[in-house]
Amino acid sequence: MRQSPAYKRVLLKVSGEALMGRREYGLDNDTVNRIAADISAVVQMGVQVSLVIGGGNIFRGVSAAAAGMDRAQADYMGMLATVMNALAMQNALERHGTPTRVQSAIPMASVCEPYIRRRAERHMEKGRVVVFAAGTGNPFFTTDTAAALRAAEMGCDALLKGTQVDGVYSADPRKDPTAERFDTLTYLEVLSRDLSVMDAAAISLARENRLPIIVFNIHAAGAFAQVMRAEGRFTTIVEAPLDAPG
Repeated sequence: MRQSPAYKRVLLKVSGEALMGRREYGLDNDTVNRIAADISAVVQMGVQVSLVIGGGNIFRGVSAAAAGMDRAQADYMGMLATVMNALAMQNALERHGTPTRVQSAIPMASVCEPYIRRRAERHMEKGRVVVFAAGTGNPFFTTDTAAALRAAEMGCDALLKGTQVDGVYSADPRKDPTAERFDTLTYLEVLSRDLSVMDAAAISLARENRLPIIVFNIHAAGAFAQVMRAEGRFTTIVEAPLDAPG
């Protein structure tokens, strides 16, 4: 069993929907606290961790109001939702004794720091978790793309995507019991098969920077730490299968 972490610095992408628990929208405190506990355990392993959190759990509640709205305006609403999630995660992490900083791509000095790359790197070097909020700060870009961008900027060893299932499948395994699960994929396979992992811009950005993408089940307690030890069930997306961590 591998005890030392396989990666030194990582970025974890968590969807807003992952924070809902069984609710229809909003935040489920138990779910947020459990994910925060898992992240804290990885920080205690000596891994430098940063996060990007989506805003779908909050924006879903106002999606009716956004219907027919200008796309850019709706995207800005979604960015603000990610700031709310980031502050909630910061609170949960610090209750677990893990120092955390929120940096927003949209400056809002009263509640969090502005995004400054070198400052974020310094926070991580000091063992603080950095939560990147407000996506890229630009409309028309998803939080998946923001995650790939920030992971590249931070010089991360891997980009982790916490999902509802334990890897990448050929179809949604919750709807299709015959769906095939993959242990390893290449970036081009993900793009050519149109697999629902991340949007094409995020995959392409990861490929350009030779940034491995690891997909695992965020709802399995302790799964994040297992992945850091290259244990458990997950899918690794790399340029070529031989690049996968062993």
